[in-house]
Amino acid sequence: MDLLDKYKETWSKQVEMPCKFSTQEIYKMAHAKSSSIVKWIFMIGILEFIFMNSLYFFMDMEEAYKQYEALGLESFVLYSQIVAYAILFYFLAQFYLNYIKITTISSTKLLMKKILQTRKTVRNYVFFNLSYLALCMIVVTIATININIDGLNNKQILLVVFLMLIATVIFLGLFWLFYQLLYGILLKKLNRNYKELAKLESEM
Repeated sequence: MDLLDKYKETWSKQVEMPCKFSTQEIYKMAHAKSSSIVKWIFMIGILEFIFMNSLYFFMDMEEAYKQYEALGLESFVLYSQIVAYAILFYFLAQFYLNYIKITTISSTKLLMKKILQTRKTVRNYVFFNLSYLALCMIVVTIATININIDGLNNKQILLVVFLMLIATVIFLGLFWLFYQLLYGILLKKLNRNYKELAKLESEM
């Protein structure tokens, strides 16, 4: 019986070893995938910033600023752009820091925490961009009505507001779809990695 017990004990240890090895391999794969996804989020953020700003080269900026002046929005445009660029640079810096930190993490719990932070950063980034777009369209609508208030009756004012609301909803919807295409797929993959890590954590 002593020999049999020793054999059972030795066999059970041999069975456990592949499980531990498998867990480590799954963690390494989830870690590598997460690092790659966060890297892509940072790269897409940079490319998006470059693309959006390159559009200015195809626009008549002098004519655009003349229209802003006619609406009395030159100060709003100047200060809102300063604030917007500051916030955008902040998000890009967060994307980069998330990537740097996630590549050096060696703990399952810390990796899960960083994944959640990355998802939150991306969602806040998208929310800011959509909110800024909505704010600009609302301000332009109000300024347009104020400039032409003397030549508009109540029905015309309501029509202008209604049309601008529809335009705002359409633009926000298009940009939301754009961000879903850019970041939605990556966030879904990141969420799958999080679930894998959560399962590993519960089994450890």
